[in-house]
Amino acid sequence: MSDAAQPTAAEVRAAADAVKAALDHHLAAVEHRSGDDDPAVYEAFNALAAAAEVYDELLYDRYDEVTPFEIPGVDDSLPPYGGPEDPKALSVLIRRDYAVVEPPRLLAQAQRIANPDPDRRANGTGAVVGASVHAALGVLFGEYEPDEIASRHQEFGLEEGDSTLWVSAAEELPEPGEWLSAPFDEADPQLVVCRFDVSSVFDEDELDEELDDLATESS
Repeated sequence: MSDAAQPTAAEVRAAADAVKAALDHHLAAVEHRSGDDDPAVYEAFNALAAAAEVYDELLYDRYDEVTPFEIPGVDDSLPPYGGPEDPKALSVLIRRDYAVVEPPRLLAQAQRIANPDPDRRANGTGAVVGASVHAALGVLFGEYEPDEIASRHQEFGLEEGDSTLWVSAAEELPEPGEWLSAPFDEADPQLVVCRFDVSSVFDEDELDEELDDLATESS
């Protein structure tokens, strides 16, 4: 890169200040988050990642130096964004996986929902869910919002698996009922504005790196 195209020292300093501000904003969002899937935390995370990337590039271009920080993410697996610059609508696609690890607990909770009167439950009158996990899940998800189930999954005998959230841009809202028969068939990765994933595999990767570092230190 020629000297004329290099960023100025002031630009690098401004980018460093932007990282500091984004770091403070991210910490504040984490401290005041409303739950595991608080969008404010995700937005602050993305803003911090973007600010750090800009600083890293300017630092390298100006001083031929890099930062030791790398913010992991899965957005690199997405194609370049090809949606509208100023979206007029958006779709939020969410998938959460659960294992049914305690069916008796799930059935008991569903029975309490279906028949909230403890006296009627005791004498066997009123609505009865029975021994069907299928029916119990229908009762559970019919009563509670998905976010509440996510925050209370252990109460219902469930164990969290992977989860993902995609925010996809659109020029306008679809016609009412247009996609209800196949809600996920038209998900276009090029229209994804941001994506957030939660998986134990990330923790496993970090553990593998730590074990590798310990092996290297001891050799």
